[in-house]
Amino acid sequence: MHQRMFAAFLAAIFAAFLPAAPAAAQKAKDELRPIWRNVVPNIDSYYNGLRDGIVFAHHVWDHLIERDPETFAYKPGLATEWKWVDDVTLDVQLRQGVKFHDGSAFGAEDVAHTFNFVADPANKALYQRNTNWIKKVDILDGHKVRIHLHRPFPPAIDFLSMPMFVYSRNYKGPEEMNRRPIGTGPYRVVSLDQGKDYKFERFAEHYAGSPKSGATIQRIHARTITDRATELAELLAGNADLIWYVDADQLPNIQRRRNLQILQAEAMRIGYLALDAAGRTGAGNPLTKQKVRHAIAHAIDREGYVRNLVQGEARVIHAPCFPLQFGCDDSLAPRYAFDPAKAKRLLAEAGYPNGFKTQLFAYRVRDWTEAIQADLKGVGIDAEVQMLPVSTFIQKFQKGETPMGQGDWGSFSVNDASAVVSTFFKDTEDDYARDPEVKALLDVADNASDPAVRKDHYRRAIGRIMEQAYWLPLHTFVTNYAFTADLEFRAYKDEIPRYWVYRWK
Repeated sequence: MHQRMFAAFLAAIFAAFLPAAPAAAQKAKDELRPIWRNVVPNIDSYYNGLRDGIVFAHHVWDHLIERDPETFAYKPGLATEWKWVDDVTLDVQLRQGVKFHDGSAFGAEDVAHTFNFVADPANKALYQRNTNWIKKVDILDGHKVRIHLHRPFPPAIDFLSMPMFVYSRNYKGPEEMNRRPIGTGPYRVVSLDQGKDYKFERFAEHYAGSPKSGATIQRIHARTITDRATELAELLAGNADLIWYVDADQLPNIQRRRNLQILQAEAMRIGYLALDAAGRTGAGNPLTKQKVRHAIAHAIDREGYVRNLVQGEARVIHAPCFPLQFGCDDSLAPRYAFDPAKAKRLLAEAGYPNGFKTQLFAYRVRDWTEAIQADLKGVGIDAEVQMLPVSTFIQKFQKGETPMGQGDWGSFSVNDASAVVSTFFKDTEDDYARDPEVKALLDVADNASDPAVRKDHYRRAIGRIMEQAYWLPLHTFVTNYAFTADLEFRAYKDEIPRYWVYRWK
């Protein structure tokens, strides 16, 4: 038995003998206690790429436009109306009577300052593609702004409804935001110990008519626990109300307890194996050879991997995007069947009849990564596994230091293929292909006004990416939740828990 699984087993046995009374006590105190898995180094949403930080942002700040989590329809948020003047100009009428958590009034100056700050490359927002489509924002009056785009950007409204949060006109950057996060959202921050402990309280003056209105739970106390066994023990002992990304092998143990419930829900997230085709990790890297990448694609049993490890509603994918995203078309993508014999032949043809040594970097679940490692070993590729904290993985990945990187991507919940394909294949710091043909196709796909043109160019770009095997897309994600039976809980495909929707039974 793996060490991690054994630790979780012992924690579960120990917790089984502990009383479950604390969960009921929390219901009486009207305090929800979620546990977050990742240490978020920066809670400023423009300098964060971790899902727990994104959850933080959705509760503290608001968008101009909010997206319905069930229908994906756009609804007025801090904006009451919006209208395209032309392909690169958007006029936005802002809601009046909105207050920030410190009591200050919301207006056009807040929107203009926020977007102008984060769109300026000099301020180094973490994921430039979320913001660099904005050229500038002009104030037309106290409650109206004009957003100018550098060029047509068809998914602009979806970006405004997901990664583009609105801050105060007093925003000075991430350092100060980490000390004193002030927003207009349904919960205000009462205290925080960065990366460890976060306390929120329902914001009584959250604006009327908000799509986030109706929060009933008074307080939220979120803690970061990175160790899976400890996290599970806290839930089983009644010291937490909600955990997520639970290992599938622990679900039966949780389900046996009458005071707990589980839910498995497919999320807008994909798993992938990125291969250093561009040679960013150094000269002589075998992964720069197409036949080696094809060999890797045939060496991994993705169907067995999903069936035995990921489980639930997860499915194998053949394109580097979530199947429901606009433009995610795998019709030109080859299918790489599990065929170890073919993989060995391809390696020999590439000049590696005895395989080679490399490194496989990952952060999510060691068992998943070790399954890939074993498949690679079966065809002669000796991949040394390097399991890292997710923030460290991102840093090394973006610096070009990972020959093979197993990761996953939630697209900031943007329902457009550009949010993933153009992030990883358009000459960005996340791009390990550096293919000018792919970039040219994506330039058209990202900016064309005609949806048919966009779809065609994404289809061709995806076909090229998969034919070259720059990535091996692995699977869609199923997020496993476990929570107290006292909680009315709902999961959404965009993978954003909405505490303002939850209720005590």
